[in-house]
Amino acid sequence: MKDRHTTSSGEPEDEHLLAEAEKVAQALGRMFPGICEVVLHDLRDPDHAIRFIENNLSGRQVGQSATELGLARIRDPQYPSVIQNYANQFPDGRPAKSTSIGIKNSTGQYIAAICLNLDISTLSPLTLTLSSLVATDPDNREAPLERLSDRGRRELREVIEAVAAERSTTPRALPRDAKKDLVRRLYEDGYFDTRNAAQSIADLLGISRASVYSYTK
Repeated sequence: MKDRHTTSSGEPEDEHLLAEAEKVAQALGRMFPGICEVVLHDLRDPDHAIRFIENNLSGRQVGQSATELGLARIRDPQYPSVIQNYANQFPDGRPAKSTSIGIKNSTGQYIAAICLNLDISTLSPLTLTLSSLVATDPDNREAPLERLSDRGRRELREVIEAVAAERSTTPRALPRDAKKDLVRRLYEDGYFDTRNAAQSIADLLGISRASVYSYTK
């Protein structure tokens, strides 16, 4: 009895590629348990093409025949190597999103294909829920315009460096009076409402935290 894992050409390269592809198929399936079926097809034997299945969602069995896509690759070596994200369907009617990756040997013949079938029936309700959750009302004009991000160290740095640039100098090289005026301006503009603002300003201007607070008075 002929072992189906032995290539008809007798070349060990083909079997090596199939063995390596099986590792990939297993790893992909185990990364998405329960939602993504991964099937390895041995295109050297189209009547018994299915060599390996991880996360069996379609009910197929090892040793079953190749799909239409597999037969197309067998007939035409120029058939696209990757067919990605196409609509598909499991036998029980569940919608699927599929990707098929053809594998060629060194002679340019397709010998295998890895097919991923993602069960999107479990994801569609989640998608609808998330869409509803993140939806906003563009016609709501009653709420005031809010800015939820705080004025962190980056924004403080930008403001302080801009003032220093106007004087063709660096923040730490600003004269004492200029630093005092700048600190007061930052205080009046609300920058002190952010966490650790005083320490950030002190670090950027090269002065003490106590000096920062004294400049605000």
